[in-house]
Amino acid sequence: MPVFIDDLLSRVEKPARYTGGEMNATTKSFDDADVTFAFCFPDTYEVAMSHLGMKILYGILNDLPYALCERVCMPWTDMRRELKAAGRPLFSLESRHALNEFDIVGFTLQYEMSYTNILDMLDMGGIPVRACDRKESDPFVVAGGPCACNSEPIADFFDVIQLGEGENQLPGICAEIEKAKKEGGVSKKELLLRIAKIPGVYIPAFYDVEYYEDGRVKAITPNEPGIPARITKAIIKDLNEFAPPTNFVVPMVGAIQDRASIEVLRGCVRGCRFCQAGFLYRPMRQRDAGLLNRAAQELCANTGYEELSLSSLSTSDHGQLEELLDDLNEWAPKEHVSLSLPSLRVDNFSQSLIEKTTKVRKSGLTFAAEAGTQRLRNVINKNVTWDEIEKTCTIAFNAGYTSVKLYFMMGLPTETMEDIEGIAETAQKVVDLFYSNPKHAKGRGVQVTISCACFVPKPHTPFQFVPMDTEEMLQAKQKHLLESVHSRKIKVNYHDSTTSFLEGVFAKGDRRLGKVIETAFENGAFFDTWEEYFDYDRWMNAFAACGIDPDFYNYRTIGLDEVTPWDHLDVGVTKAHLVREYNKALEAKTTQPCNRQCSACGANKLIGGPCFDYSKNLL
Repeated sequence: MPVFIDDLLSRVEKPARYTGGEMNATTKSFDDADVTFAFCFPDTYEVAMSHLGMKILYGILNDLPYALCERVCMPWTDMRRELKAAGRPLFSLESRHALNEFDIVGFTLQYEMSYTNILDMLDMGGIPVRACDRKESDPFVVAGGPCACNSEPIADFFDVIQLGEGENQLPGICAEIEKAKKEGGVSKKELLLRIAKIPGVYIPAFYDVEYYEDGRVKAITPNEPGIPARITKAIIKDLNEFAPPTNFVVPMVGAIQDRASIEVLRGCVRGCRFCQAGFLYRPMRQRDAGLLNRAAQELCANTGYEELSLSSLSTSDHGQLEELLDDLNEWAPKEHVSLSLPSLRVDNFSQSLIEKTTKVRKSGLTFAAEAGTQRLRNVINKNVTWDEIEKTCTIAFNAGYTSVKLYFMMGLPTETMEDIEGIAETAQKVVDLFYSNPKHAKGRGVQVTISCACFVPKPHTPFQFVPMDTEEMLQAKQKHLLESVHSRKIKVNYHDSTTSFLEGVFAKGDRRLGKVIETAFENGAFFDTWEEYFDYDRWMNAFAACGIDPDFYNYRTIGLDEVTPWDHLDVGVTKAHLVREYNKALEAKTTQPCNRQCSACGANKLIGGPCFDYSKNLL
């Protein structure tokens, strides 16, 4: 039965967030579908509608003749309040059915600080938050996304967790549920045992965790026969077999990234030691330029967007990028479509690239230097030198650019105050470079923005073993950075260290943290990613109430041979490789990108052979 909300819409700030009916939205008969899937994004409509993964899976699931996929977003505080006051459940955008009416309720785990929103959405949807409390009639609650690589802190809330790429997994799960419904009388446990055979599927209830007295994990073992000791992530070997979606839902309310987006490649060759995504999505696989061009043209025609983003972790590493840009520029300027390359690399930025991406309009350029000194860039394996930064900025200034954003991190392993001063010095050098360039835009000043994030050690990276900087250390570094900047042409932005602290706890946490998340939620935590609703004291009170010390997870060095909470979740990269890279970091030694030299990370086993043909000049 659809949820009636018409009387509530006049009381909320942006009613279009909740009405559905957008251009290109898929509408199917809810009652006629054999399997109904609610794709839940645990943040606002504007954030959800920017998420490429949801667009991909929404299209794949709705292409299944027996299935229906509808979207659900976390309602903003005004609609949340109105729904609760009226006693009405959280609902889907397409048919407005309550969450508990679906067969499957799926969440994307994009960032750790969204966990209380997940519990809030389940509760508002009439679904018990803990998997063990759900009845046979309740939906299956599933999850996927990058945080699935260590889903232990939220394991108690999910029936199924998908590790890896969901394009094949989700249809496989839906097929098993359809089959079971047709058979009739299949219990949830029996169905979960069947689903557990799908590659990359993790059923938390089928694993037991033992701990040492000091709190470290002793062992993680299956408790059902036929369940693997380790779950290996699912992967698409050939991305060309999955053409990019060409018919996005166009949002009613402006999304944070309101543009057409095409995923040109998946994975990364760089091996930056701080970057979790770079290890999670290995090996790098790219789509053919011809396929991308056709999909991009169709996407822009179907959506009306006038900006096209070539999306990936490392777009400029695509082997056919110049060819692709030539193809796109055959039609994009005529259609007034501008091209955006959000992941440009300092070391392979060129005059040719800049000319091919500015035919319609120019925007500011963003480069990730990550560290302020060469020594520290070597530690983190950011194979970028000042000479390359200088060359790239010169090209940009020659082309008329006057705005440059530089991304850095603070709190990196082995970092000193000299490295912090290096951030300010790098920005100042860029300012000086602009004014010393005879071709710089006249009559306009340069604006260099330093964006500085707090480094959070993440699982499945070489830095998973290191403790995070304390709040006091990070705040001291932030203060020193501000004192080191002496030009009005340089603007400094930095992240709040308290939210980074909690992000670190839940990134490397274990199952015992589930009760902390639930306690914080019961005490009113939600929208923790939003500064105005985040309450640090509420979280500290939740830890205290549960008798858990968060410092244990953040400020402790993990032994190189220690069993981690995520040891049973295999993303393809071996622990031996992570240890080697960690030791190289301590010596400030770099590792070549994967397409130049194989570093034996182990990810090639996922595709059944070498990741690259090293007989060719690939870069």
